[in-house]
Amino acid sequence: MLSVRASALCLAVSLGALAGCSAQPAVTQVVPAPGTAVPVQPAASMAAEPGQVETITGTVLETMDAQSYTYVKVKSGSRELWAASGQFKVAVGDTVVVPLETPMKDFHSPSLNRDFPEIYFTSRISRPGETAAPSVATPPPMAVAHASGGGAMQGGGMGAHGSAGQSEPITVTEPIPQPAGGTTVADVWANRKALAGKTVTVRGKVVKVNAQILGRNWLHIQDGTGKADAGTNDLTVTTDTTVKKGDVVTVTGTVGVDKDFTAGYQYAVIVEGAKIK
Repeated sequence: MLSVRASALCLAVSLGALAGCSAQPAVTQVVPAPGTAVPVQPAASMAAEPGQVETITGTVLETMDAQSYTYVKVKSGSRELWAASGQFKVAVGDTVVVPLETPMKDFHSPSLNRDFPEIYFTSRISRPGETAAPSVATPPPMAVAHASGGGAMQGGGMGAHGSAGQSEPITVTEPIPQPAGGTTVADVWANRKALAGKTVTVRGKVVKVNAQILGRNWLHIQDGTGKADAGTNDLTVTTDTTVKKGDVVTVTGTVGVDKDFTAGYQYAVIVEGAKIK
């Protein structure tokens, strides 16, 4: 009797084990042939780790070259965006990886004579599988000339305003009195060669701000002097101080002359490292 019960128990355990195994789905492992890479579908968008920038992978819809840059319109899922980087070979239909480093609103490209509601200036646009550019959230130097707005001109021209920036600049028409020892905007322009490397103090109204480009704030001030059609009514200033558009400020900084940020964008005169009161 004991032998019969033991046999029945063993049969039940065996059937249970068989049922448990049959409940698991079969797993088939495909081993690639030697030297064959396993294909990996790239993600359309990769969330950024702290201190890094987001990237997207998408298809090029449009592309064009201007000056030293390549512009691409990229479609990633339902999202479409424009990006620009140093010139590289690319064609419509190519798949590219774009780090979303430096977004610019309402950007106007003088060389293309085209407006972009939003565009990303990035250190490198690559292809899936290529070594990506450093993904730390530091904008490339080329974006400065665009992002800093006015003071930029092409071919050594005298225009004080670029069209880049987050809003249209205002224009100061009423003269703003200078402090003792101060210099007007017009005088900085007129005497820029003699003032190169020297410290000046200028009081004016902030007409445009682009914050935290390459770790600095880029301002445009006007004091009611100079000629708008010649661009000598507007002075570009870099500073660590945070100010708002419309503020009347007194800036003290070092005059720079003929600063070149590549791609034909130069500053005939700029006041750098300014302290602001």
